[in-house]
This record gives sequence, structure tokens and C-alpha cells, in this order.
Amino acid sequence: MKKSLRNTLLINIGAFVLVLILELLGGWMLVDKHDSLYSFYLWGLGFTISIMTVIWINHFILIPYFFDKKKYLLYGLLLIGAIFLGVSLKIYPKFNWIGITKMSSFLIYTTGTGMAAFFLRRSVLMQRQKEEKENLQKDMELTYLKEQVNPHFLFNSLNSIYALSRQQSTETPEVVMQLSELMRYQLESAKKDTVLLKEELEFIENYLLLEEKRLSKRCTIEFSIDGDVLGLKMAPMLLIPFVENAIKHGAQSTNEQSMIAVSALIKTNTLYFQITNSKPKMQVATKRKGLGLENVKRRLKLLYPNSHSLEIRDVEKAYHVNLSIQLKNAQ
Repeated sequence: MKKSLRNTLLINIGAFVLVLILELLGGWMLVDKHDSLYSFYLWGLGFTISIMTVIWINHFILIPYFFDKKKYLLYGLLLIGAIFLGVSLKIYPKFNWIGITKMSSFLIYTTGTGMAAFFLRRSVLMQRQKEEKENLQKDMELTYLKEQVNPHFLFNSLNSIYALSRQQSTETPEVVMQLSELMRYQLESAKKDTVLLKEELEFIENYLLLEEKRLSKRCTIEFSIDGDVLGLKMAPMLLIPFVENAIKHGAQSTNEQSMIAVSALIKTNTLYFQITNSKPKMQVATKRKGLGLENVKRRLKLLYPNSHSLEIRDVEKAYHVNLSIQLKNAQ
């Protein structure tokens, strides 16, 4: 509030000085008609006081208490009264119709100009406040969405370990260690706004290796990277929900032979991430939506509003995900 009050005072003092200078410059050609330079300055000061009195009454009293509350008739009457007050301050005690008419016309013009400047400045301030609120809301929402990734990923990973333990697999201890490494990366990346693309793709690869052990021989998993991944960064944990959904709605939902193909192509700072997974012949009637997928869609809209495209196609025998994101260079 102190900063806002200081800015308001500085702006109005500056406006007063500016109007005074303009009045003096505008009347400089008539300086010889005044008794002295001092009287000329008093004449300019009188004009400035009249103008600024009307503008200040309008800005600080009439607009907030009447115009903004839609009391337009009362606002108009009070504004006319304020203009006549300004006229009186300037021409007192020499009241005549010619002087009143000229001064009134002049004050109407200057008041209109002042109102235009006032509403323009207020519009800029309101837009700035709106943007600040939107940015704050965006940061809060992103924090909430990022926090949701932790339990969701952990839940899916624990399901994998549980499946192996029921099979009494000798690889269970090794898988537990792999999961701990994945969780370490996930927890560390959650503290960051961006991570290296190379690290994110390595995380995907390690997760697929873990799932490959759990799914045994009934699922063929392919993973490929093409292009230069060095020097690029992206938001963390954006790709894993698509991989999780491919496993959940593909190999995990059937005992049939299945396949998952994941590819990452990097070209001119753009990541083209594609996933294809087979569909089981017998499917449970459910919509292909989940917390993780809806979460990542929202994060993509917030983080890459004009620099990503996402296409999810559900065809007869497979699901296809095509995601492209324009990435930035790591600094």
C-alpha cells in the first residue's frame, strides 16, 4: 500500500508539473500582455490549479464512488458541478458568460483527456494484476499437479513389485533396487522445474526394463532414441504417464501376447515421442482415461501452451500416442 500510495503521489505531482509547463508554453506568445513575468506565472498556475482540481475530484471521488457504482446520472450532475467549481477558481471574481463558456469548454476538454488517461492507466494496471493472478494460479496448479505424480507413479511401481512377489520371482530383490533408483530420480526431479532430456529418457528406459521383467515373455517391449539429446531440457515426469497407460491398458490387462513400442526422435530442438501398444482381444468396457493421463495433459497445456501437440488414437488393434514438444536448450 505504501508503494502504491507513493506511486500515486508521484504520478499526480508529475501530472501537475506537466500541465503547468504546457500551460506556460501555450501562453508564452501572450506573455507581453501580462504586467510582469510573475503575473504570467500566476496566470499559468491558476489555469493548472483549475484543471487539476476538476481532474482530481473526478478521479478520486466521482469515478470510484459514482461512475464505478453505475450512478451515471448523479455522476454527470456532480461532474458538471466540479467543472463549474474549476471555472469559478479561474475567473473569480470576474464572472461573465463569455469567460464562463470559454473556461467551461476548456475544462470539459481537459477533463475528458484526463479521463482517457485515467481509464487507460487503470486498464493497464488491471491487466497486470490479472496476469499476476493467472501466473500465481498457474504456479499453484503446477505444484499441485507435480505433487500428484509422486503417489501415482509409486502406486503403479508397487503393483509391479507385488506381481513379481506373488510369482516368487528371484528377480524381486533386483527389481526393488531398480525401483528405488527410479524413485530417487523421481523425487529429485520433482524439486526442479526442468531436467535434462537425456535424464528423462534414461528414466523411461529404466522403467521399461523394470516392467519387462514383471511382464516376463508375454510382452515385447521396444525402446529407441534417434537424434541428439544433449543440451536439451524439459519439464520432469511428462512422458512417464503415457508409458504407464500403455502398460496398464495393454499388456497388464491381458494374458495374451502383446507389444509396446516407444520411440523418441529429436529434430531441430523438437521432441517427437511416440508410443504404440497392442490391445487385448477381449476388453473391459472402460474409458481410456486416468489420473496420470489427465494430469499430464493439464501440465502440457500450462507448461507448453503454444509449443506442443498431442494426438491419441484408439484404433481396432492398438493405441497410438503422438506427442511433440518444442524444447529449450539447457543453460
